[in-house]
Amino acid sequence: MCGRARCTLRADDIPRACHRNDGPIRHVNMDRYRPSYNVGPGMNFPVVRRDDGSNTDGAGIVLHCMKWGLIPSFTKKSDKPDFFKMFNARSESVCEKASFRRLLPKSRCLVAVEGFYEWKKDVSKKQPYYIRFKDGRPLVFAALYDSWENSEVYCLPAGEKLHTFTILTTSASSTFQWLHDRMPVILGDKGSTDAWLNGSKTDMLLKPYENPDLVWYPVTPAIGKLSFEGPECVKEVPLKTQEKNSISKFFSTRKVEKEQESNMVQSVCDESVKTNLLNNLKEEPRSTDDRLASLTDKDHDLKSNVPVPSLGDVGKSQVKRDSDEFLADTKPSKDEIETSPARKKGNIKGGGDKQPTLFSYFGKK
Repeated sequence: MCGRARCTLRADDIPRACHRNDGPIRHVNMDRYRPSYNVGPGMNFPVVRRDDGSNTDGAGIVLHCMKWGLIPSFTKKSDKPDFFKMFNARSESVCEKASFRRLLPKSRCLVAVEGFYEWKKDVSKKQPYYIRFKDGRPLVFAALYDSWENSEVYCLPAGEKLHTFTILTTSASSTFQWLHDRMPVILGDKGSTDAWLNGSKTDMLLKPYENPDLVWYPVTPAIGKLSFEGPECVKEVPLKTQEKNSISKFFSTRKVEKEQESNMVQSVCDESVKTNLLNNLKEEPRSTDDRLASLTDKDHDLKSNVPVPSLGDVGKSQVKRDSDEFLADTKPSKDEIETSPARKKGNIKGGGDKQPTLFSYFGKK
């Protein structure tokens, strides 16, 4: 789709932009041409066409200022012209629709512009972009024109012929699809412009422009108003792309989710601690005095269970310990039992390094 364009070219530069450098050039209604940064349907626009009955290359060229927006010749003379109804024509159907099919043989023309505007549709708004050639040369579009004679005074004196044209569009190129699904038919060289004006077959001409020399950038949304005019129309404006907004929104959302998750975990932990604390308080004594009383009662129970020995029991225990020590001294040790017979005969020392007992002393006597 192409509904807005920039054409500030001088009249003499337009035929050269269309590779019409040789031969005579006739001007028609060029006094109506007003260079503009924001040209739309219903406005005067210069086109290059063949002179009637001339099929020679480079000869019989007409620079004709027409209205943008096709008004078919069979339109009723009493009808009010609607220039927005057919300012574009789909190249895929020009051979089928009556409005365009009859124009293909002898009503072809070229439209030269410095650039055109296209709107990218988002969810909530449309952002316009300016498209041009990287090296700044004019773009040339394939177009069809027609003439219509009206009987009412709408835009011309009654009975005067109104010449109008439509720009052909095709499917968007692979590099242009992100912006729009349609684009104008761009004739990028002299061979293609000659073939179009000379009535050649359209199969190889009406196709997407795939060369990588097109550039684009965002411009002010004010371009949507035909009254907006001047160099500000093609001035690049800063733009926050949807991808950056989505990424920023994604990370900000993740941050909020993490904060909410952290707060939730902290709340659960605080609730758990609070619950455990309340349970512990329920199990503990209600006061310090009750706790001390409980401890005192436990000590008393322990002491009451321990038996207290009498004086007689203490004396008996002392005698028993002395008797056990004496028997331990008189009992032969393990080393003495395992000694040789020679050592048993002498019986000079006791077991190990112990001192001699009373029995060994009296044995010597």
